[in-house]
Amino acid sequence: MDRRTFFKKAGVVSAGAFGTTALAAPAIAQENPKLNWRLASAFPQSLDILYSAGTSIADRVAEATDGNFQIQVYAGGEIVPPLQVLDAVRDDTVEMCYTPSYYYIGQDMTYGLGTDVPFGMNARLKNAWLYQGGGNELFDEFFAEKGLWGRPAGNTGAQMGGWFRKQINTVEDLKGLKMRIAGLAGQVMSKLGVTPQQISGGDVYSALERGSIDASEFVGPYDDLSLGLAKVAKYYYYPAWWEGAPTIHAFSNLERFNALPDSYKRILTDACDAVNLDTLAKYDARNPPALRQLVADGAELKPFSQEILDACFAASKEIFAQISSENDWFKRIYSSQEEFKKDAYLWMQLAEFSFDRYMMIQQRNGNL
Repeated sequence: MDRRTFFKKAGVVSAGAFGTTALAAPAIAQENPKLNWRLASAFPQSLDILYSAGTSIADRVAEATDGNFQIQVYAGGEIVPPLQVLDAVRDDTVEMCYTPSYYYIGQDMTYGLGTDVPFGMNARLKNAWLYQGGGNELFDEFFAEKGLWGRPAGNTGAQMGGWFRKQINTVEDLKGLKMRIAGLAGQVMSKLGVTPQQISGGDVYSALERGSIDASEFVGPYDDLSLGLAKVAKYYYYPAWWEGAPTIHAFSNLERFNALPDSYKRILTDACDAVNLDTLAKYDARNPPALRQLVADGAELKPFSQEILDACFAASKEIFAQISSENDWFKRIYSSQEEFKKDAYLWMQLAEFSFDRYMMIQQRNGNL
């Protein structure tokens, strides 16, 4: 029996058994209260997959509660600046937000691990670690200390390495660049001579056009096409070694979440889990045609050189060791991720990679 049928039948039985004096109706009302929450997204509506993740959570919650739990979604900047939505939730200005947590590494470096870190995991492994490797439980503890409840609610898959106004072939070519890049990747780039900038998605195009930045990473072909970035920086590098599987979280003020009925807590959690899967599927479906269009529009695909990748990997290790020596939460969660990757990538080599490599060869040979 589904929840809605249960509640309706429960109401009928209670009325018949106790008439108008029974406790059943108030009990049902307490279990299924009418709530109106606000969710502040970090993303503009023009980034439709990321913005619609918030609306999809709201729609799922409303449907599962017969419309009693309503969540009104606001785009980045409508009621809260896009890079301040998590602060607004923690301060109870709004009840929820949808954002990458790595925008907040200035408050605690551990927030970077919530989204992604350089040379982390791919999307399959990230979700395996979160749901089966203890990742979500670790973040539950960390977020609770910050007055937050958080749940994975979106993953873009491996991203592109971004748009550059000039070719980048060596580490020397990175020096002096001003680049929009978020999270711990900005610290890695800084170590190699780049000046990292944190700019919201809606402002990237104008910053590149004005020349106030020389390069920008964002997401991948689908979102980059919608932002028109190929018009202002034609060299499109890959891969984004800093975001192999960036997770976007839905956050709530912890006290607000804890005050929900248990059924609402489960409904909200399940809605986030469903959107986490759905978001990744959308990007995997829409990135291929978008990439073809970008190339047709003049984008030049360029791989990062082995020299650059090796230098960034080494710099990442140094930075992670330093942060781990100073931040116990970062050390605890990063160590969990690293330990999980050891066996996980061994398995990926044997099964996924060997299968994918063969199929990619068939695609290149025109056999698909």
